[in-house]
Parts: sequence; C-alpha cells; structure tokens
Amino acid sequence: MLSDFLSQLWRLTPRGLRRLGVRLVHTRFTATAGGIVLDRDNRVLLLKHRYRAGSGWGIPGGFIKRGEQPMEALKRELREEVALEVEDVKIVYARSFRQLRQIEILFLCRAIGDAQPQSAEVIEAQWFARENLPSGLPDDQKTILAEIFQPQ
Repeated sequence: MLSDFLSQLWRLTPRGLRRLGVRLVHTRFTATAGGIVLDRDNRVLLLKHRYRAGSGWGIPGGFIKRGEQPMEALKRELREEVALEVEDVKIVYARSFRQLRQIEILFLCRAIGDAQPQSAEVIEAQWFARENLPSGLPDDQKTILAEIFQPQ
C-alpha cells in the first residue's frame, strides 16, 4: 500500500525534480572509451603514455566528454593522440572500477593507416603481436586481450 502510494507520488512529481532526486542519490562515475585496435596483420596497437603508471604501455583511449557517444569518443581520442582513423568498430567489453568510480567501454576495431603520435601525452605508438606484448602492460589489459584473441 505504502509502496503504491510512493510510486504514484513519484510519477506525479515534475520530471526535473525527479531527475534532481536521482542525481542526488545515485553514485556518479566518469566514463572512458578504449580501443583494441588491430592492423591488417592482427597486431594490436598499444601506446606508451607519458602519464600512465608503470611502464606506460596500454590500450589507447580516453574520457568521454559530456554529451559524446562512446564510439565517437574513441575515434576522437585516436585522431588526437595518434592521427588514426578506424573502421568496423564494435563494443567487446565493459567494466567498472570501484575505487576510481569509472566505467570503461572497450571497442574492437580495424585501423585505417598507421598510428603516429600527435600528442605530448603519447611517447610511442607501436603494433604488437598477441604473443609479444610489452613488459609492464597492466595485468587487467593482458587478460582482456587474451580473452579477445581466444579462438572461438
């Protein structure tokens, strides 16, 4: 009875007030888009990033801007960081990081051309065979790449 009354009251509440209520009580996350970018030889693109912990090597990507679609964010980041266009883009993995309050969406895609660092953030862009990944690549990214490259 009480739950019926509260749900009726909620539905009668103006939309803007409902949205404000939801924003006040739900956890906020940052969102990122990353790319498992393959070349014509099925090698994966990894970037050595100036500000990334450890060795600096990792999957390319970045933060999604307000109002931006995840796939467009990935394409923008690849253009900005390594002047690379991609095709055949599809979502392959999504995860969240509790401590960082971050959601990451990973895409699998094919490179059009070659990657050339364009940003001061990127020290090096290199293509790696799946059996020859660089040392210092974060374990979580190694695991994701192993899952993606597993024979179907």
